[in-house]
Amino acid sequence: MSFNIGNVKIKGILSLGPMAGVTDLPFRLLCKEKGADLLYTEMISAKGIIYKNKNTKELLTVSDDERPIAVQLFGSDPDILAEAAKQIEHLNFDILDINMGCPVPKVVNNNEGSALMCNPRLISEIISKVSKSIDKPVTVKIRKGFTKDNINAVEIAKIAEQSGASAIAVHARTRDQYYSGKADWNIIRQVKEAVSVPVIGSGDVVTPIDAENMLTQTGCDGIMIARAARGNPWIFKQVKEYLNNGTVSPKIEFQEVADMIIRHCRMVIDYKGEYTGIREMRKHISWYISGFPGAAKFRSKINQIETTDDLELILEEYKLLYGKLS
Repeated sequence: MSFNIGNVKIKGILSLGPMAGVTDLPFRLLCKEKGADLLYTEMISAKGIIYKNKNTKELLTVSDDERPIAVQLFGSDPDILAEAAKQIEHLNFDILDINMGCPVPKVVNNNEGSALMCNPRLISEIISKVSKSIDKPVTVKIRKGFTKDNINAVEIAKIAEQSGASAIAVHARTRDQYYSGKADWNIIRQVKEAVSVPVIGSGDVVTPIDAENMLTQTGCDGIMIARAARGNPWIFKQVKEYLNNGTVSPKIEFQEVADMIIRHCRMVIDYKGEYTGIREMRKHISWYISGFPGAAKFRSKINQIETTDDLELILEEYKLLYGKLS
């Protein structure tokens, strides 16, 4: 199974969804290794690019090993978005994605992210100007709607296609829902039926069976996995094994999880330095150990670690405890 986004071939159907503070370079590389076919950066401010924000350069760092990869921008000014796209087009990413789905108040209150769902005319202008400013394919990520009384994903998808979008990712919740409640996969099916560009479904794909069900129920071209990949980059491999041969993978043993934690930690430290890297890894480690016996007690210790040595000692201690609890 594969599909094309503009002139970019995606050799599979699984995407790692963009997540602020999560989908940095090390995590993306691990997900790619475990089977993600298309990666997205964390969302990046178009204004940050224009005004040379010092943190933006790191967010734009992409490895050739990640490709195909989409850089995701957010903003609401069509000219600024188009200029930002033009300034970064020479970098080694493949697709430019525009965020129209982020529900976070500080983004929405600035008329960015999912707030754009309330302004179809502005969406059209943004996509048109950005797609004309660069040669790389431009895509968008939208939501079901802004509120339960304003379900307009189909309308927005049609506008996006007409304005030059090469693919549309649909998170099947409204902005009101944030990430709670059940995702309405029916809206993904409706969008798929309404446009001819590829549609990537997002929302409530937590297991390989969920992925199969989404494909069957919506007819989507691709599946985006985001929160379910936190602490579980193996999910991409598991979904592929299930879709390809019906195999349900056994639960990952703690030893493999511990090895991945150490490896992930070293990659982050190499990339960001020990002080920042260790602190950023704390949340990842909490996700990795979720569901294992004694995880809550272990989590409180993880939040105190300062070095890789600290982490290795605590992991060894937990392995002994886990052996007694499991």
